[in-house]
Amino acid sequence: METLLIVVLVIALALFFDFTNGFHDTANAMATPIATGALRPKVAVTIAAILNLVGAFLSTEVAKTISGGIIKEGDGGVLITPELIFAGLIGAIVWNMVTWLLGLPSSSSHALFGGLIGSALVGFGVQAIDFSVVLSKIVLPAVLAPLTAGVVAYTATKLAYSITRRYDGKPDGRDGFRHAQIFSSSLVALAHGTNDAQKTMGVITLTLISVGLQPAGAGPEFWVIVVCAIAIALGTYMGGWRIIKTLGTGLTDVKPAQGFAAETSTAATILASTHLGFALSTTQVASGSVVGSGLGRRGSKVRWRTAGRIGVGWLMTLPAAGAVGALAALVASLGVVGIIIDTIAGVVVIATIFLWSRRSEVSSQNVVSEVADSGRAVKIKRNPKPKKQVTR
Repeated sequence: METLLIVVLVIALALFFDFTNGFHDTANAMATPIATGALRPKVAVTIAAILNLVGAFLSTEVAKTISGGIIKEGDGGVLITPELIFAGLIGAIVWNMVTWLLGLPSSSSHALFGGLIGSALVGFGVQAIDFSVVLSKIVLPAVLAPLTAGVVAYTATKLAYSITRRYDGKPDGRDGFRHAQIFSSSLVALAHGTNDAQKTMGVITLTLISVGLQPAGAGPEFWVIVVCAIAIALGTYMGGWRIIKTLGTGLTDVKPAQGFAAETSTAATILASTHLGFALSTTQVASGSVVGSGLGRRGSKVRWRTAGRIGVGWLMTLPAAGAVGALAALVASLGVVGIIIDTIAGVVVIATIFLWSRRSEVSSQNVVSEVADSGRAVKIKRNPKPKKQVTR
């Protein structure tokens, strides 16, 4: 009975992580169309939520990477416990909340990996981690994916502006690209569902395997797919307005053609990685695409100081989430008492971060004033009304 209760608690915590993943990563798909005025903020997050829900049903390759990849399970490996998975999730959620408060588009995926690795190291030592999988399917994609997406976005932006050269020197009237952004951003949201929702599915599957409710190496059950899809969709609908603000304006001022190029590059990279089972960071891909598109548009400026802050956040994610996960694992080793302590501490930290965020709230009402509305980039003065002549 005690084990079953812990499993239920782990599943609930995993779904909450999935929820935070949703609002943390909404910016990946919708920051640029909101920035260019292609979509209204609430409409954008509604579309993203629906497509995240659909995308979660399209693939389970990434889920298999997590449930049977980074931690050696089964013959010749270890039997990770629900307590350690619980601790890893705490590490991931705490880091997600911290970076959300700071408005940093960091990787929810790497936060999850870091938390699980940190807790597994405490529980079993280095032999529990399959570092070849970590290197090939986590570390290398983390380096290559944003660079690849950036190069593709740079090239696509150059191409987009070269074939619409007749608009040079005019107000940014490439309205066709603004409409096309609705399609390209929707594709990113769909791709995000195929990749990020799978990670929570993998965690829940790993938990079920650890207690013998599912055979090792099996994919996620249908009910797991359903609840994870719903959780990430709800989180997406909440909108991560702080991160939308950073990704939409903090890196560069985004114009419609530029945004379309960035979104298309992001979607292509994510979908290719999902097919290969690479659990990459969609946030890193989206950020790389935005930077690449900023470099590709003549006259635009990339704010490298903001990019540097984001880069530092990327570097800190694995070790920071791992450290929190390891600390939570040490506490969880006390048994039920440790789980209770971890739960209370986690709730206190999350509540404190949420209350702190209320001091400088960013919402759908004020995020628009902070982004680059390219449709109003050039103000056209109206002719003054003629003055009435006074006849004497």
